[in-house]
Order: sequence, then structure tokens, then C-alpha cells
Amino acid sequence: MYRFLLTPRWIALHVVVLLVIPAFVFLGRWQFGRYEERSTSSHEITANLAAAPVPVEKLTTPGGTVRVQDKYRSVTATGTFDPAHQFLVRRRPQEGVLGFYVLTPLNTGNGQGVLVNRGWVKAGATADALPEVPAPSAGEVTVTGRLRPTETEESSGIQNRAGLPPGQVLLINTESIGRGLPYRLFGGYVELTAQSPAAAAAPVPVPEPDVGAGGGLNLAYGVQWWLFIGIAVGGWALLIRREAADLRAEEAGKKETQPVDA
Repeated sequence: MYRFLLTPRWIALHVVVLLVIPAFVFLGRWQFGRYEERSTSSHEITANLAAAPVPVEKLTTPGGTVRVQDKYRSVTATGTFDPAHQFLVRRRPQEGVLGFYVLTPLNTGNGQGVLVNRGWVKAGATADALPEVPAPSAGEVTVTGRLRPTETEESSGIQNRAGLPPGQVLLINTESIGRGLPYRLFGGYVELTAQSPAAAAAPVPVPEPDVGAGGGLNLAYGVQWWLFIGIAVGGWALLIRREAADLRAEEAGKKETQPVDA
């Protein structure tokens, strides 16, 4: 009755099922792995955002880097803004509106400084028009903000290019920006959240990062891929049973139509 399973058509179906099962297992495991990574990152970022601020020099050094686990950690720095070396960071939309980040170095003394993203300003009326940028506060200030790693093409997905207007950059890259400064920059940069004394006018603050569902979609996709394994096996078994039932019915029909000897 089940000799049909060895026909070319059915052998091809067996091969497809045998290939689909390990593929779905792999895809499910990959999604579960992404879920674990994103959940860990989500918990880490949430904890860093809620942590009490610490001096920036506790988490990075001049010419150094920012560790992955310190991303978005709240830090403080005291010094004077250096408007002569201020930059506008191009192609930074906020709430769907094209604009710039205002990147101003903070000279912290002793030949050291830190880049501060003071916030966002709307782009000018034309591509060549400069936006209106509130001037940084004069005198000594203490800034508080989220510590961010330096940007690269790989980490940001932004392709850098030459030939930009003076005072504009595409990436907040501490190393390249620091080459034109008379002091050494701490690794990474600070995304401003508060300033003391407060500024008379300031760019629009950059919103907190969207932590998201912590990989919840990846978990759902992983479960979905593994459910597909059951569907594939169940469908394969159902087709076998249906084919066998059809063959039995056909055989029974042949017997009923056979003439009976007198």
C-alpha cells in the first residue's frame, strides 16, 4: 500500500521536507540568539539611563574609547564651551524633520576636552542655507548628558565624504574632529540633557533612545519558525495518509466492479 512513497514524486517531497526542517531549526535558533542579544542590550541601556551621573573621566580617557556597556551612561563634565571649533552634524532628522546636531567642544582644562552634542536645529530653507544655531553659554558650565561612543561608518551606517561646507561633518568621530583642536578629546561624546547654569537659548534636546521591546519580535519570529517545523511534518504526514486512503478507496472500487462468477 505504501510503495508509492518510493516514487520519484514522493522522494522529491521527502527531500524537500528533510531540507526544510534543519533550515527552520537554524532560523529559529538565530532569532532566539538575536532575542537574547537585544534583551541584554535593552536591559543594559535602561539601567544606564537610570544610573546616577558620574564624571566623564571615570568612563573614558583622552584619546580613549567608550565601552559598549557604558553606552548611554549619564556623565558630567565641567569647563567652557569652545564655539570657535563648533560643528554642525548633517543629515540628522528628528521627529521626521531634517536638521543638524550642534556639536560644541567643552574645554575642561589641563589640555583636555569633550565633545558635547548640544541638541538639534532645523535645517535652513535651502540646502545651502545655514540653520539658526543658538550660541553656547559663555563662562564655566557643568553639563550632564548621555555618553555615546564615537561614530564610524560601520557603527552608524552613514557614509562619510569629503567636500562638505566648512564647519560641517557627517559623523561625530572624536578622532577626526580632535585633529583640529588645541586640546585632547575624551573618547566618545556627550549627548546633552542638562546644563548648569542653564543656557538662555539652546537647540532642541535629543530624545532618549527608544529601548523598544527588547527583542520581543525576535522571540516571536523564533517561535514561529519552529512552529513551521510542526506544520511541515504534519502536512507531510497528512499527504501520506490522504494518498494511502485514496489508493485504498481505488482498490476497493476495483473489487466492487469485478464480475462475480456464476
